[in-house]
This record gives sequence, C-alpha cells and structure tokens, in this order.
Amino acid sequence: MRRISIETGHRYDLLIGSGPLDRCGEEIARVVTPCAAAVVTDDTVDALYGEAVERSLRKAGFSAVRIVFPHGEASKNMGTLSHVLESLAGAGLTRSDLIVALGGGVVGDLAGFAAACYLRGIRFVQIPTSLLAMIDSSVGGKTAVDLAAGKNLAGAFWQPELVLCDTALLSTLPGCYRLDGLGEMIKYGMGFDAQLLSMMREGGWEREPEAMVARCISIKAAVVAADERDQAERQKLNLGHTAAHAIERCSGLGITHGRAVAIGTALIARACVKRGMLSHEALALLEEALDRCGLESRCAFSARELAAAAVNDKKRRGDSITLVLPATAGSCVLHPMPAAELEGFFADGLN
Repeated sequence: MRRISIETGHRYDLLIGSGPLDRCGEEIARVVTPCAAAVVTDDTVDALYGEAVERSLRKAGFSAVRIVFPHGEASKNMGTLSHVLESLAGAGLTRSDLIVALGGGVVGDLAGFAAACYLRGIRFVQIPTSLLAMIDSSVGGKTAVDLAAGKNLAGAFWQPELVLCDTALLSTLPGCYRLDGLGEMIKYGMGFDAQLLSMMREGGWEREPEAMVARCISIKAAVVAADERDQAERQKLNLGHTAAHAIERCSGLGITHGRAVAIGTALIARACVKRGMLSHEALALLEEALDRCGLESRCAFSARELAAAAVNDKKRRGDSITLVLPATAGSCVLHPMPAAELEGFFADGLN
C-alpha cells in the first residue's frame, strides 16, 4: 500500500491500495482510538458499501451509525447539512467521537463541513469512492456546501485524520464518474506536470491507474503543504474552475464537475492562445489528452451566460476576479482581471 503524508498544520496520511475498504476499521483504529463513529454517505454508496464499512468499524471496536442522504450535487446544501448535524446530535456524538465520510466529492465536502461545525469541530476520516474524490476533494481539508448563489460558498478548512483510497472501487465506477476524475487528472497535468499530461494523451491511465492516482495526489499534497489556507499557490489548483463552475450552473448541474473542469480548462487555454499567452503546441497537447480520455473540450453556452453565472465565484474580490491561466503545458499563473472583462475573455475561448 502506498502512503502519502499530507503536511498541513494537522498532519495526516493518505493510503492508496486495492482492498483497504474491507479493513477500514482496522486502519482507522491505528490513528483514532475506537469511539462512536457516524458514517455519513449517500443512498447510492450506502447500498454498495455502507454495510461493509459499518461492519469493519464494529469489528475494530467502534460503535457505528449511518447517516444517509440522497445522492447528487443537489443534496450539497444547507438543508442536508442541517439533517446531518441533527442526526449527529440525535446519535449523541461528542467531541471525542468521529465522522467517517464515505462517498464521492459531495459526501466528502458535506461531511467534512459537518465535522467542522458540529460541537465546533470533531474528527473525521475520508473514504473517497470516486476517482475525482480520491485525487481532489479528499485531500487538503476544503469542506463546503453550495448556496443558491453558487458553488461552495459556505465552508471551512478542516483536515481529516486519515484518507483511505481503495483503487479496487475504480474498476466498477460508472463511466460518467470516471470521466469526472480524468478531467481533474488532465487539469493537474496542464497546470503542474507536463509529463503527466503526455501520459494521459498516451493512455497512461488505462495502464497504471494506481500510479496515476498517486501522482495526482502527490501534486496536490505538495501544493496544499505550501499554502494550506488558499492564499496564493493553492489557488492554482482552480485552473479551469471559474469557467467550470459557470458551466455547471448554466447546465443546471447536468454537466458534472470533472467534465466541466475539462471543458473549462480547454476554454481558458484557447483564450490564452488567442491572446498570445500560450503556445498552440500546449493547447494541442491538452486537446489530444482530453480526446484520448473521451472528454469534451467545447462549451455550448455563450460568453454572456458564462460570465453571468461566474459573477458569484468565490475567487472574486470586489470588482476583480482572479483567473488561473496556463502559462505552458505543466505550469500556470494567477491572473487578476476586472470582472467586467470576463465575458470578453470567455468569448475568446469559445471561438
């Protein structure tokens, strides 16, 4: 099993391997003395893995309950958060107890935020079940729910005690969810690792999925260690995300996050090429990697629609918004821009 240390103010390990889900209780007990544990999950994941996780926790000495909510981004809201918090209180969890987030990014974000809020903060463990959650949302301690005005507008930084990535789960992951993860993988390559981007273009994901997952996590771990509170360097992880969040909103969440990130990254890259800020060769490498992975690179929404949807992006400061722009294949920069110019920039990326 691979072990990656996440060096934040609260240090923890991330374990990657095939099969740790069935022994998750044993692994968690190595870092948390057995106590009461609330498994927070959605109805889809609960049907697949909830019983096995609860059984493993009980075998390791934890008392366990499950808190289940409907799957999907539409559940990532204050209403579901309230349901989870009331359920934690109803189960009698104390500050010495534990939340186990079992699921994809929606579950991890919401359960982590609940852990940060409940009794002003209790411990939690991440068990991501999707590729996207493994390489992105389970690492780094960002937790949040969506508001009507936009994605992730209410949240907290709250680091877990442990992250368990069971790559055996990826073999049965539906194709649409695999695409979400691949979109984020390509973002890592475009923003931080040109060799990773080339490997994605050559089909490296199909040959060495566990190694590719570990490579992406290592990239994010290094960035988070350098800037845990998202003041500068960590913002670069949002390459493509301003456009992506707008695409998600314009689609009524019909286009899922990782697919939107793929489209958003390509849109931003095309705008940079048009403005002489990125080479045609870098854009070609990105588009070839997206195509190899079966990801879309074109956006069906207008620049005006995207700009209107992006107005409440959390990266906005007053009348300015900070975009993350690719400088080369494998590097990116922060680029503040007047919010009024965003529509024109998006228009360049759509042509």
